[in-house]
Amino acid sequence: MPPRWPRKPDRRDPAYRRLDDRMNFAMHVAIFAVTNSGLWFFYNLKSITWTWLPWLTASWLVVLLVHLIYISAIADYSESKTQKST
Repeated sequence: MPPRWPRKPDRRDPAYRRLDDRMNFAMHVAIFAVTNSGLWFFYNLKSITWTWLPWLTASWLVVLLVHLIYISAIADYSESKTQKST
């Protein structure tokens, strides 16, 4: 069951922005897992020599870690002064 939001969704709401960013990160992780597991499955099944596959996986993992650091430590979810006045 998808998460329910108790009020009308508004991108200016800090709690909604935080939840939205975390759900986007979860989708990013899911796409990474599905894509990489499929590629590595065929890599091992067919004994293919894809020299680019470890680089793709490592690069994508670095992007995932940067995404995680951004949403957990850098992103500012507080209300700005201009948003309070509207």
